[in-house]
Amino acid sequence: MNDEFVVAGKTFSSRLLIGTGKYKDFAQTRAAVEASGAQIVTVAIRRTNIGQNPNEPSLLEALPPSKFTYLPNTAGCYSADDAVRTLRLARELLDGHELVKLEVLGDAHTLYPNMPETLQAAGQLVKEGFKVMVYCTDDPIQAKMLQDLGCVAIMPLASLIGSGMGILNPWNVQLVIDAVHLPVIVDAGVGTASDAAIAMELGCDGVLMNTAVAAAKDPVLMARAMKKAVEAGREAFLAGRMPKKLYSAAPSSPTDGKIAPSRSKAA
Repeated sequence: MNDEFVVAGKTFSSRLLIGTGKYKDFAQTRAAVEASGAQIVTVAIRRTNIGQNPNEPSLLEALPPSKFTYLPNTAGCYSADDAVRTLRLARELLDGHELVKLEVLGDAHTLYPNMPETLQAAGQLVKEGFKVMVYCTDDPIQAKMLQDLGCVAIMPLASLIGSGMGILNPWNVQLVIDAVHLPVIVDAGVGTASDAAIAMELGCDGVLMNTAVAAAKDPVLMARAMKKAVEAGREAFLAGRMPKKLYSAAPSSPTDGKIAPSRSKAA
């Protein structure tokens, strides 16, 4: 089956994107990423060493860029200027790398997207040649605005970052999918495998997660479960589910040609 996942002109076989933070060490990070089958890994430039601290262990050693596609992100940024500056640093550290994940947060409590600042940063980054995948609200109007600015993927939150609450508003996610012709990747809020499967069954092109794997009791086993969930959800979407019927039972076996039950003759 030819079912390519294409982002910014590059084809990937895995639709699961995975974060690299919150693990106990780089060895566990590597084991979880490999178990997930993910090819795109996100890295928070402000929190993870990818060369800016030469005397410390680097993520680049655990997850070599020759094997994985890095997606530097702006986690911890609360203004457009801060986000743009952070991704300029990432491009320098990663030898001209252009594919990035933009997130501009509104407050430290909810980590909800600040959409005016996000739109401003997205416009500036696109002008500077970045290929911007963008964390945003599940608002189809603003998703369309981000598309019009030139972003390469829309990444609506399912629920708050790190909450594990799953997809709280599947209807809005569906509206975003219908509103844009870019890849739509659920970002934030996934807690377990069923959440990932639901996102894919809705028609999302991919799922990005970090805490759901890193905070699990067994991160490597959870990463393996997430891999299967994303694949199963995608196949279910492509297969096309049966229509839902309220209060309408239907036999699972055909009834045509069956022998009618006998009627006893009156004595």
